[in-house]
Amino acid sequence: MSILWVLFVGLIVGAFARLLMPGRGPAGLLLTSLLGVLGAATARLIGVAGGWYRTNETSGFLASVLGAMLLLWLYSGYARRRAARDARDARRT
Repeated sequence: MSILWVLFVGLIVGAFARLLMPGRGPAGLLLTSLLGVLGAATARLIGVAGGWYRTNETSGFLASVLGAMLLLWLYSGYARRRAARDARDARRT
């Protein structure tokens, strides 16, 4: 599979994950695509560890979207904490 195809599918998976996540997402187009690709990889790793996929299988679309949603949730929490910390530090100076 070519890298362009992986990035295209990652963009679609990431877009679906952002569409399904409530609230405003802190990510742009590049980060959305990256989260989609990493979400598919995360879903595959969890699927292989859980016995749902064999080592040479790829994850399905739904599992990829769920993996991307998990990563988007983690990233949103990190971005929210970082913004709060930066605001707190700005008040101190």
